[in-house]
Order: sequence, then C-alpha cells, then structure tokens
Amino acid sequence: MVARWFAGDGENFRLLGTRCSTCASVFFPREDAHCRNPDCSGGDLEEVPLSRRGRVWSYTDSRYRPPSPYVTDPELPWEPYALIAVELESERLVVLGQAVPGITIADLTVGMEVEVVPGVLHEDSETIWTTWHWRPTGVAT
Repeated sequence: MVARWFAGDGENFRLLGTRCSTCASVFFPREDAHCRNPDCSGGDLEEVPLSRRGRVWSYTDSRYRPPSPYVTDPELPWEPYALIAVELESERLVVLGQAVPGITIADLTVGMEVEVVPGVLHEDSETIWTTWHWRPTGVAT
C-alpha cells in the first residue's frame, strides 16, 4: 500500500488527494510540500477524499510485463490487464488505474461511469499490497 494515497474499505474506500487553501486546486497523487499550480503563490495543503465515481476518459491494455519496481513472478505467464484514465468531474482531474480483474478493454467505453474500489497489487505468504482499481458501476466483483 502506498501510504496516504487511499483509505477506508467497501463503500468508504476513497483515493486521497490534497487541496490548496489559496487556489483550491486538487492534486493526486497528493502533494504535501507546495501548491503545484504555477499561477498560485501557495497556501496550506489539506488532505481531501476524492470522488468515488468518475467517467472513463481513455483506456488501453497492458500487454507486456512492466519493469521493476513492479512486482511480478517472471516464472508465470504474463496476464494483460486494462488500464483506465478516469476523469473525476468535481475535482476536474484524471486519475489512472487498473480495471478490476475480469474487465477488459472490450467491456469499456469512453464516458462510461466507473467507481474506485480496493484492489490487490501483489500478495505473498506474509503481505498483501493493496491499491485501487476502477470498476464499471453496477458490476459486482
């Protein structure tokens, strides 16, 4: 899990961003040092939960094994997965993430509503590394 990028579980699962108190710009991944808006002189940054739902802005699939630090077992065959860029309307930003397992690019369309849900990036006998996934609304996983 990447510390302070998301929190909660089930219906309370949220990505966490930061908002500048001066210009109200929202950032994800979070920013803790300074406002990234070049037109802002900067202000305090507060943690804010991001919208759970957004619309597919773009998508593609990952047909190759990414390089380190991505954790994968080179002994196992590579399984492609869908990547989705989701526009969060109220925050006016696009967040990239994997689709939930079982969703392929054939299941996606630009403009389709999706929601953020907890997911597993990798697990071994001692640890489960969590992340977020995008799931089309109305689809059970």
